[in-house]
Amino acid sequence: MNPVLSLRGISKSFPGVKALQGVQLDLFAGQVTALIGENGAGKSTIVKVLTGIYQPDAGTITIDSTPIRFATAQDAARAGVTAIHQETVLFDELSVAENIWLGHAPRTRFGLIDRRAMRDGAKRLLTSIGATLDPDLRLGDLGIASKHLVAIARALSTDARVVILDEPTAALSHKEIHELYDLVETLKAQGKAILFISHKFDEVFRIADRYTVFRDGQFVGEGAMADATEGQLVQMMVGRSVDQIFPPRSHNIGDPVLTVAGYSHPTEFADINFTLHKGEILGFYGLVGAGRSEVMQALFGITKPSKGAVRIDGQVRVIRSTHEAIAAGIVYVPEDRGRQGAIRGLPIFQNVTLPSLTRTSRSGFLRLAEEFRLSRDYTQRLDLRASALDQELGLLSGGNQQKVVIAKWLATKPRVIILDEPTKGIDIGSKAAVHDFMAELAAEGLAVIMVSSEIPEVLGMSDRVIVMREGRIIDEVTGSRMTPETLVRAAAGIAEAA
Repeated sequence: MNPVLSLRGISKSFPGVKALQGVQLDLFAGQVTALIGENGAGKSTIVKVLTGIYQPDAGTITIDSTPIRFATAQDAARAGVTAIHQETVLFDELSVAENIWLGHAPRTRFGLIDRRAMRDGAKRLLTSIGATLDPDLRLGDLGIASKHLVAIARALSTDARVVILDEPTAALSHKEIHELYDLVETLKAQGKAILFISHKFDEVFRIADRYTVFRDGQFVGEGAMADATEGQLVQMMVGRSVDQIFPPRSHNIGDPVLTVAGYSHPTEFADINFTLHKGEILGFYGLVGAGRSEVMQALFGITKPSKGAVRIDGQVRVIRSTHEAIAAGIVYVPEDRGRQGAIRGLPIFQNVTLPSLTRTSRSGFLRLAEEFRLSRDYTQRLDLRASALDQELGLLSGGNQQKVVIAKWLATKPRVIILDEPTKGIDIGSKAAVHDFMAELAAEGLAVIMVSSEIPEVLGMSDRVIVMREGRIIDEVTGSRMTPETLVRAAAGIAEAA
């Protein structure tokens, strides 16, 4: 069977960076091809080449064996290539139908927008993917999963033959993810060639027929998903075996550093009690809505608890703002690093030194050399991959942005660091770098709280695990009880098996 779309020898360079070096990719009708690779492997760049946003420096693109060039995004759309991204680019104030047909709405013979044809066409497209949405609904009134359906219907409105799904499940619930799986099966039955990009191996093995692996902007290999194992794919991606993802730990746990007693919030959590020790990694696990992030945000002064006490090294500290939290030695790396953890328009070194300006200035004037020195010290420890420290943060991959956010807070020399979903949305290679550094921090005596929804990460990195459910601590899991079954049962409120 010949591919619908084929890339050969695609290269793309930017100042100081070779993003793609002679890569290849084949997409087949009625099949899902998973594109696998670390952040920075070239996945985002190849998507932009496929959708006409970037033009390759070298190489060929063929559709049905005929060479084609996408000079613009409109060229790609006309050729039947469309992409649905992690964050849907739609307009909340417009209706479902208006979003689907925006830019190419059906017209009457007088050249006016044919709203009846637009609604009927929207309903037909939605029905074809199993969606029962009213075309007249305002998009802003819909949930994330429904917005994804509208984005897919919009893609199909251009008679797409190639559909790119770029991290489509990142913000979906468990139920919504399975509904997306059903939708992908529908698209396959319609003969669409699908490129699926995800960092979640369970999704890749569940949904993909074929795989292609990129590493450092180069093609590494491809094959049938049925013939692959997780360990093989990890080795292709990062050159290390799967058992090396979680580093060995010395577990030299010292005296209590942070004590939280009776911590409560009027709506988010109640009666939170725990102690964190020097050199310890304390995991927090729970299902969506369990209140884990809300507790951490209160400890960092983002929100205010209604009662409770916080002690650092035995001394009560009142935390009513982020400034007071930092002064107490508590820092917080948020889950949403893009909007809450960094300033994407600033260069790397300014992001790193932003909370430490008193150390990098003299008499009210910033010292550029000192800013570079401080940022270099901490980014090198995290193995940051960037062309230069004055590179704009927004140009880095997600995993490298996360490293910059962590470096920023470590530069303040905290006593406690809270990592909220520290490896969410980043690849296995970047995860390994973050895990290695977490272990190093704990070995140096820093007290670490790690909030994570990934059970292997919680079990692989934590000395103890606190499980939360509906705003309360349900269990503290240690030793032989640190198993996936124990965590899931506690988080779901199911009694442990006898």
